[in-house]
Amino acid sequence: MADGAARDAEYSRRVAAVFDLVAPGYDLPALRFFPFAADRLIARINPRRGEKILDVAAGTGAVALAAAQAVAPDGRVTAIDLAEQMLVQLDAKRRKFGIENLDVHVMDARHLDFRREYFHHTVSSFGIFFLSDMLAGLREWARVTRLGGTVTFTVFGAQAFQPMMGLFLSRVQAAGVTFPENSPRRAAERLQDPEVCRSLAVEAGLTDVSVEREMIGYHLRDTNDWWEILWNSGTRAALEQLTPEQQDALRTVHDAEVAALASADGIYLNVETLVVSGRKQAGSR
Repeated sequence: MADGAARDAEYSRRVAAVFDLVAPGYDLPALRFFPFAADRLIARINPRRGEKILDVAAGTGAVALAAAQAVAPDGRVTAIDLAEQMLVQLDAKRRKFGIENLDVHVMDARHLDFRREYFHHTVSSFGIFFLSDMLAGLREWARVTRLGGTVTFTVFGAQAFQPMMGLFLSRVQAAGVTFPENSPRRAAERLQDPEVCRSLAVEAGLTDVSVEREMIGYHLRDTNDWWEILWNSGTRAALEQLTPEQQDALRTVHDAEVAALASADGIYLNVETLVVSGRKQAGSR
């Protein structure tokens, strides 16, 4: 048990370290799929004024900021993340825009410091696959959600970032980067299957589970935009396994193959997204 807890703590520490590293670039225009997807998520749950919302793995606040506006002035949003630097960015935006109904806390998504059945909605945008135990995390999210409330999370579909991501993964793996079965990369790949998402939500005790596909896409200007996405998101973890010289060599070759995909409009970025939502009913865990 102690060994398992130590492994979980180390896993969480590594994830937090990556996102502390990428926090300054997380809101760059090339990564605008995050606020786009946040808008779709908020539209799905359709929160009402006065409700309480928990945003898990909130990052720099794409969902939390939109949710705070939706439930204002009487409602409240709580945003949590393991990466302190992500929340530093979010808190700066909260103060800049004068948003007073948003609280920010560094917290583990699997061990929430909230009482049972407190929030009307619990949401997480592209965060669940960073948990070492996704089912345990989802059950914890359901625990703090009120009866009749919803738990909603987004993951990437099978076509998200393709074909560029496939080319990138081939390059980093050829350079010696590995992705263990318990890595976020492998978890994200498993969740590309809508039925896997549905089964996970049902096993966590949610009912009325739906999995809806949202097609988000836009054109990147050039290969620099694509590299900004790779360098300022979770894929940074793979790049950090390479030396600076290996990174430069990989980028030179990868830029060339991505540039070949460009059209007159730029490089199309497909961000196929699955929105998974379920309701907590009496008898749920």
